[in-house]
Amino acid sequence: MSLSSYNRVSINLTALRHNFQLVKKMAGPDTTVLTMVKSDAYGHGLVPVAESLSAAGAGYFGVASPEEGISLRRAGIKGTILVLLGSVEAESLIDYNLTPVVFELENIRALSAAAVRRAVQVGVHLKMDVGMGRLGIMPAELCAYVREIESLPGVYLDGIMAHFPLADTERQGITRAQDELFRRELAELSIGRRVMCHIANSAALIRFADTHHDMVRLGIALYGYSPLAGPLKPAGLEAVMSLQTRVIQLKDVPAGYGISYGHIFKTKVPSRLAVLPLGYADGYLRSLSGRASVLIRGRRAPVRGRICMNACVADVTEIPGVENGEEVVIMGRQQCGAAEDEITADEIASWMGTINYEVLCLFGSNNKRRYI
Repeated sequence: MSLSSYNRVSINLTALRHNFQLVKKMAGPDTTVLTMVKSDAYGHGLVPVAESLSAAGAGYFGVASPEEGISLRRAGIKGTILVLLGSVEAESLIDYNLTPVVFELENIRALSAAAVRRAVQVGVHLKMDVGMGRLGIMPAELCAYVREIESLPGVYLDGIMAHFPLADTERQGITRAQDELFRRELAELSIGRRVMCHIANSAALIRFADTHHDMVRLGIALYGYSPLAGPLKPAGLEAVMSLQTRVIQLKDVPAGYGISYGHIFKTKVPSRLAVLPLGYADGYLRSLSGRASVLIRGRRAPVRGRICMNACVADVTEIPGVENGEEVVIMGRQQCGAAEDEITADEIASWMGTINYEVLCLFGSNNKRRYI
């Protein structure tokens, strides 16, 4: 994480709770919402985000690893913590009452043996691959895996899950076919009790109401962004994260002056430049060079030349009155008098050639955070 005293990621917990309540209404009263706080809550801060959501009524949390789940338990987080990548460390799952996603018989049997030694019962969620091509058993294996889990002491089947790979695309037919496959395989089971079934991510939650089943997994929408574009983007989501820095030097340069490494940009006219203490070590990637803009006094200032490890340069020639030490918004909204504009994670992602998820993880994980 950068130790720069200039750069600051602001996390709006009020917006976070607003998004949670908004999506809960979309999911409906009979559908449980699992809040995804994996990967340090998409860069927003694992424990502070989970604490805020817990206070707002969240009772299910998704993490990537046991270590993340342990951090939540040590912080006093109650409820179900689903470990999405599973674990070979059965003891830590038991010690901290974590619920693993399972997809390998060897690990399930090891968990059973550990649970018997400890005289406890451990719930698991079995993951099925209906077309993601990633973690999960094949559909034809489901019945055999369920029988195995049900026969083992110390473990019980608490849920069955899958994941959509194309719910955020125009290929709706594939998503519907995958949900139908999920339903068919579930219908073949004879467990004798209800288990929690879930397949819908943020995109499916918004777009495919008939795929909600017992629970939906709320990811990017929780943080104020949609995996969908255009008219499919739901109204009312509020961005939770913003990023600010400050001008550390102003300088006037003549026409034809080269800016930063390689001189890939030279001024065409006499120009006023603002040097900013933000670079690729802070998550502001070099790929943004020549593409990005920042907000100063509510107006856009283009980033000139190559972005460096700890610095970049914005052209403020057209923005009068900029002062040394002035706040610069890298991502978020800024207003100054009648001037107002916003730069979103979506826009920065388009400049980077990536997705909004990566922008949030980069900025949040590489800069100091404050919670408002």
